Amino acid sequence: MNADRPQERRVTRERFRELIEERWPTVVHSIVDLANATIELDCPRRLLRELCQGLFHDFDLAFAGLTVEEDASEWKLRYVFYGDGEAGWVHVLARAPLDDTRFPSIVESVHAADWHERVAEDLYGLQFEGHPRLGDFVLHDDVWQEGVEPMRRGFDAEAAMHQRQPNTDWRPVRVVEESGAFVMPIGPKFSGVTESVHFLLETVGEDVIRTSTRRYYKWRAIEKLAEGKSAADALLLAERFAATTAFAHGFAYCRAAEAIAGTVVPPRARLLRVLLAELERLRHHAGAIQEICESCAFAVASSHAGIVEEDLLRASGQLTGHRYLFGVLAPGGLACDLTTPACRTTLAQAQEARIALGALLRELSISSSFLDRLEEVGVIPLRTARAYSLVGPVARASSYLRDLRRARPYPGYEDLEFDVPSEEEGDGYARLRLLFSEAEQSVRIIEQVVARLPEGPVRAPFEPPGGGALGWVEAPRGGTFAWLRLDASGVVVRYRPVTPSFINWHAFQLGAEKFAFQDFPIILSTFDLSVAENDL
Repeated sequence: MNADRPQERRVTRERFRELIEERWPTVVHSIVDLANATIELDCPRRLLRELCQGLFHDFDLAFAGLTVEEDASEWKLRYVFYGDGEAGWVHVLARAPLDDTRFPSIVESVHAADWHERVAEDLYGLQFEGHPRLGDFVLHDDVWQEGVEPMRRGFDAEAAMHQRQPNTDWRPVRVVEESGAFVMPIGPKFSGVTESVHFLLETVGEDVIRTSTRRYYKWRAIEKLAEGKSAADALLLAERFAATTAFAHGFAYCRAAEAIAGTVVPPRARLLRVLLAELERLRHHAGAIQEICESCAFAVASSHAGIVEEDLLRASGQLTGHRYLFGVLAPGGLACDLTTPACRTTLAQAQEARIALGALLRELSISSSFLDRLEEVGVIPLRTARAYSLVGPVARASSYLRDLRRARPYPGYEDLEFDVPSEEEGDGYARLRLLFSEAEQSVRIIEQVVARLPEGPVRAPFEPPGGGALGWVEAPRGGTFAWLRLDASGVVVRYRPVTPSFINWHAFQLGAEKFAFQDFPIILSTFDLSVAENDL
C-alpha cells in the first residue's frame, strides 16, 4: 500500500453508524436521506474538532465544504464530508445562539476547511478560534474593513457603502526575508479574457520560494443575490457565474432543488442531462488542453486544440441553442426536449473531436521540448491532494480518486460503463494526460446515452416545499456541491455553491513553489483554475 494513502475503512453503513455511536456517544445522529446515504450528526461545539478529525483521518472521508445558515435564533454550521464507500455523505451540524459567534477551528486537522472558515469569517463575522489567519480574504482590507458582514440577514447595503473605511496602510504578507529577497507581482490586471487575480512570487534567486494568490477582485455576492428568488429564478444565477462550466453548476443546483421537492426526473431527461454534462466536459477539456499548449509556446498544437473546442462549441449551440448550454436545464428535468436525430449528430461531432484529440496527444507525447516543460513540474503529491481534498483532474493526476460519478453516483450514470482515469506522478504532464483520457471517456459515455435514449417526457412537475438539500455533480474541473434551502413558498433562503476551482486554488501555491519563474504560467495552465468559479 502507498505510504501516502491512509488505510481505508470499508465498513457497512450500519457498522459505520455503530462506530460513530461508540466513539462519540453524545453526538445525536439521524438518517436524512436513505437514497443518497446521508447521515446527519448534531455535534456539540466542544466535540467539533475531534469529530471532524476522526471522519477525515480515521474514516478517510473527503471534506466537501462548510455552509453557514443564520436562522431566527441560532447559527447552524454544516460541515459536509463524503466517501466512496458505505459511509456516503456525513453532515456535521454545529449550533450556537446568534449572539455567540465563536466556533472552534478545525483547520489544524482538516486543512481543507481553511478557506471555508475564512469565507465564513469575512461574510458572517464568525470567529473560528485557533485559525492561524482570518480576515482580508473575500473582502479586501484595502477596499473594505472588518465588521461589514454582508451575508448577515440584517445587512444594509446602502449603509455599508456610505460607511466604508478601508485600510489604506494594507500591505501583502511576505514570508521570505533573506538578504536579496524580492517579490515579483503578477496581476491583478491582465489583457484579454483573463480575469482579475493577483500573484506574489517571492524569491532570492531564480526559483520561486513562496507563492501567494489574492482573489475576489470581482466578488459578485451570488449567494446574497439568490436570497428571496424563486427556485426557478435562482437557477439563472447558478448557471451563469462561470460560463465555461455553466451546465455542471446548474445541474448541481437542480439536483438540490429536486431533492427538496422529491421530484423524480423522467428517464429521457436523466440521460439527456448526462449527454450534455459530458459534452460540456469534452469541450472544456479541449479548451484546457489548448491553454496548456499555448503556455508552452506550442502555437500549432494550441491552434489544433482550439479548433476542436470551437467545433464542440458549435455542436453545443446547434443542439441546444446556446454554445455554453445556458437555459437548457429546469428543475424537474430540461426546459425543452432534444430530438434523438439531433443527439446522433452531436455524437458524430464528439467522435470527430475524439479522433482529433487522439492525433494531437500522439504528436505531443513524442515532442521532447514539450515534455521538458511539463514533466516533474508543478508536482502535487498524493498526501497533499488528500490533505486539501482536491478534486477533478488535479486530484486524480496525483492518484487521489474522487470522481462523484462513481464515488456518489447520481441519476443517469448508474448503468453506464466508463473508466475513471488516474495518474501517479502529480505533475503537469500527468494532469495533461488526464484531460485527454477523460475526454475519451466522455465520448464513450455519450455513445451509450444515444444508444439507450428512451422516448418520453423531459420534465416532471416541480412544486417544492420548504427544506434543505445538497446537490452534487462531477463538473469538468471536479466535484461541485450546492447546498440549497427553500422556504415553504419555494423561495430561496440559502444557496451555497462550493466549486472545484475554489477547492483547487487552495493548493495551487504548493505546486508553483520550488520551480523557476518561467514555469509559473505553465503550472497555472495545468491546474486549469477559474477565477469566475471562485469569485462568486
